[in-house]
Amino acid sequence: MNVGILIITHSGIGASIFGTARFMIDDCPLNVKLLSANRESDPDELLESASILIKELDKGDGVLILTDLYGSTPSNIAHQLDQYADVKVVTGLNLSMLIRVFNYAELGLTELTEKAYSGGRDGITIDNDNGPDES
Repeated sequence: MNVGILIITHSGIGASIFGTARFMIDDCPLNVKLLSANRESDPDELLESASILIKELDKGDGVLILTDLYGSTPSNIAHQLDQYADVKVVTGLNLSMLIRVFNYAELGLTELTEKAYSGGRDGITIDNDNGPDES
């Protein structure tokens, strides 16, 4: 399997997370493309660029799109792309999510989508240890 990964985020967030993930995992096992949106971005131009990237990334196993914030321009662009048969979208991109995706690069699109979701969710914790009890 060789699922393509398209990361669509605000102003360089995707590049930063991707760069950190590549630092942590020497060899990026998947074909990854980045698209960044900023205040001046035209949504129609972003959609056109994203469509071109989808076609470049899809080698027959589909494309997983990761975005940073649900309901934002990157997310809205991504959800317009899920019209393609082999495209899945996961929002809430974080480093845990991307590392999990890289570690399960051999999976198919549906399974990799689930791994992305679980990696992002499982990477969020609450530290309930407030130090020594003073009672």
